Amino acid sequence: MINLKTISPDILSLVAKIDELKGMWTSGVKLHPQVLKKLKESVLVTSTGASTRIEGAKMSDEDIEKLLRGISMEKFADRDKQEVRGYFELLENIFHSWQDIYFNESSIKHFHKELLKYAERDKLHRGEYKKSENKVHMIDAAGNSIGVLFDTAPSYLAPSKTKDLIDWTQNALKEKKYHPLLTIGIFLVHFLQIHPFQDGNGRLSRILTNFLLLKEGYVYVPYVSHEKIIEDNKPEYYLALRTSQRNLETKEEDVSAWLLFFLKAVLKQSQEAINLLSDENIEKTFSKKQLAVWEYLKTAQEITPLEIIKKLEIPRRTINQILDKLLKIKRVERIGMGRSTRYKVL
Repeated sequence: MINLKTISPDILSLVAKIDELKGMWTSGVKLHPQVLKKLKESVLVTSTGASTRIEGAKMSDEDIEKLLRGISMEKFADRDKQEVRGYFELLENIFHSWQDIYFNESSIKHFHKELLKYAERDKLHRGEYKKSENKVHMIDAAGNSIGVLFDTAPSYLAPSKTKDLIDWTQNALKEKKYHPLLTIGIFLVHFLQIHPFQDGNGRLSRILTNFLLLKEGYVYVPYVSHEKIIEDNKPEYYLALRTSQRNLETKEEDVSAWLLFFLKAVLKQSQEAINLLSDENIEKTFSKKQLAVWEYLKTAQEITPLEIIKKLEIPRRTINQILDKLLKIKRVERIGMGRSTRYKVL
């Protein structure tokens, strides 16, 4: 499945950089659970918006937030709203339960069924392999097709080819024959070429990207949107797929264009995750109370915990936790001991 001759030094370099950042995230600053929760909620909306817009939906992130809050969005087609809700809920489930879900044919079919569970037009083929031929179209910003990207596997071969691909991927990941990032990249390019379901394959491929990266230990995935990176680089995404699909399953097979694109997207995702831990961006990850304490500390040269408590009306225990975090990430300095303890911004 993997032609080792196409694994260039550039590809291996990207893999090494990604894993270096993976290690930095694992050993880096431990963000407060409430902060991680806030980041995850934001990514769920961003990823849902990006992934559905790639396929032609027109709802902005702001529109999606309103829809999920129950605000009427009559100006959008029911199809868009159905796809948004299905993607959001499935991705939310992946983020929360990925450790308890196995990668196999049954789970992929279940993901497809859940992805389309609100789409009335798709109710007859949810979770079922395609029964007729389909093609992959390039979609412009207005949601219109601008041409066929590539032809897909014949419908009569979709079940067997998908099962073979899943078996190969399971074995490759279990036996660690290749680096998991290469295995995931190869799985995705073949999955999209087969296009095993009548509709929803592109969205499902991005769900599976999140799922497989999480299963292989890239646990920052819920805090930076992979889908948004794809949306922001959609022409390159289409070009990489078209180039790599051209000779797929032939002696001339070369998926290096796709692997380079995929790995660059994962690298950018990794870099953005690490940026969340950096001194320059850490404020973006503060909870409301953490930010209030930080902003108050910046108003004076030195402040005691008691002054913070009186000013902000936050419990002493919470203040201590926030100050401990600010000390840990070297944003403040502690002066004195006991009742005379003061804090100042570095």
